[in-house]
Amino acid sequence: MCGIVGYVGSKDASEVILEGLKRLEYRGYDSSGIAVLNNGALTLVRSEGKIKNLLAKLTNTEVLGQTGIGHTRWATHGRPSEENAHPHREGDVAVVHNGIIENYLELRVELEKEGANFKSETDTEILAHLICKKVKSGKVLEEALRASLKRIKGTYAVAVVSSKEPEKIVGARHECPLVVGIGEGENVLSSDLLAVLDITKSAIFLGDGEVVSITKGEVVVTDLEGKVIEKKPRQINWTPVMAEKDGYRHFMLKEMHEQPRAITDTCRGQLMEESGDIFFDGLEMDLKEVERFYIIACGTSWHAALVGKFLLEKYLKIPVEVDVSSEFRYRSPLVNSKTPVIAISQSGETADTLAAIKEVKRKGAKVISICNVVESSIPRASAWTLYTHAGPEIGVASTKAFTAQLTALLMLTLHLARRAGQLDERKGIDMIKELLKLPGVIEQALQQEKQIEKIAKKYFHYSDFLFLGRGINYPIALEGALKLKELSYIHAEGYPAGEMKHGPIALIDEDVPVLALLPDDKYLPKMVSNVEEVKARGGRIIAVVEEGKKTAEAVSDDVITVPSVPDYLMPIVLTIPLQLLAYHIALLKGTDVDQPRNLAKSVTVE
Repeated sequence: MCGIVGYVGSKDASEVILEGLKRLEYRGYDSSGIAVLNNGALTLVRSEGKIKNLLAKLTNTEVLGQTGIGHTRWATHGRPSEENAHPHREGDVAVVHNGIIENYLELRVELEKEGANFKSETDTEILAHLICKKVKSGKVLEEALRASLKRIKGTYAVAVVSSKEPEKIVGARHECPLVVGIGEGENVLSSDLLAVLDITKSAIFLGDGEVVSITKGEVVVTDLEGKVIEKKPRQINWTPVMAEKDGYRHFMLKEMHEQPRAITDTCRGQLMEESGDIFFDGLEMDLKEVERFYIIACGTSWHAALVGKFLLEKYLKIPVEVDVSSEFRYRSPLVNSKTPVIAISQSGETADTLAAIKEVKRKGAKVISICNVVESSIPRASAWTLYTHAGPEIGVASTKAFTAQLTALLMLTLHLARRAGQLDERKGIDMIKELLKLPGVIEQALQQEKQIEKIAKKYFHYSDFLFLGRGINYPIALEGALKLKELSYIHAEGYPAGEMKHGPIALIDEDVPVLALLPDDKYLPKMVSNVEEVKARGGRIIAVVEEGKKTAEAVSDDVITVPSVPDYLMPIVLTIPLQLLAYHIALLKGTDVDQPRNLAKSVTVE
């Protein structure tokens, strides 16, 4: 969840590291720090809060050198403070770490008995003491790190420097991402590709249990026993510009407006319009042997999974179960070789989803993943991967990654339904034609922003919201409520509208606005009935309706219109106004849109 950047080369290390940390601040912004080596001297500067606070401290501190590490933190062990900020230093050694050391208390007691003096509340400081102890015993830095990691239980991505070896960084990973950017006379170590893009587009992705030693001219990867592992660099097609705001006020606003392109790129090269089919290289399974599908995901991706259930069951005629990954992995899931598992994760590093994948593979299930980050951990653990090609998503609240996931799930459904004989060529051709129109439809939906901004001004002062939907669009009500909670800190709940009379209606009065999703589908009469029940109790209705549908508009206080599309595309289209409403309410509330409090982009710890 935190961000790591290390640099060794001929440039000013602090400048490179700070630029990388700025790109990774969306991963954690409780505190930050850097440690830089210069002629055997180790300088460490840390600050509580966002990176701008660290930059302010550095204006009064000269930090010179061409080798160093940095970190931006999302607190797990220990409150946000300067003392708990990374890097942690002991003697000649400085360490940055993502993950959780589960046996840190037992190791801390052991080290304190040996005379160690701890300066923070963090589990990471354990590593600094362990590595320093090994370095003092005469081990080189790689050996000291390997020996220390063998004492650790838990998860980690770690980068270490020592004043005894001033032109080297060593790192390692276990269930937390770590990538090496390979430059010319310089190399970068980071927890995220975004931090290496200014240096190079050639990268090595470390696997679990791998240790890397980096100098400006060499990268050596070994296992925990010291055996060399040959790793070929991958070429990355992301650019630094993709991670810039490009004139938009916030990354989130930019990313909402990038959704037409993200959908186009996700579909690119996959749609076979003439035959009404979807091409996925290598994705083949005997669907006659499949008893049911499971879909696992967390947060926004879980909402995408719920939409996927509706799609797969309707068009494939095979039962689908959807689980939150953190619950799925602990409930002895009944999976086997006849129950494929679809795992959805924007980052490809979601800890609970990755752990669940390992469990289902142990039981014989094949895994299909839907992911946005090439060569991340979840795709590498999967039999097949459908990449969403949304590009880097910096805003913590997911937007374009979510609609790209919905697009990928529809494409997967069409691919499997054609092979199962449940979808004929004519229907496939029709559906693909509509999918090709989708980017333009999203552009139209985004043009409603001014109207949505006006509605936001009427409702931003309310403290509770209810979101209602039915059928395939009920998960979009959940997603709309989540976006409002994440961005504005307003309490909001999403419900299937038929459940309203089973409890939530007790909350309805003039102080609880209700956002109702009212597309012109078979549920519309039922939804209108639910809306009337709200109005009878003094509630105010914000309705999202299809253009020209006067019945829905007549029962609403405020109306947002979206273009008409077939029901299988409606969840994607309905998502757009809910994102915009949450964004504009958050602006009016004065919250941090791109970096909401307490949240991090990629949840890489349990």
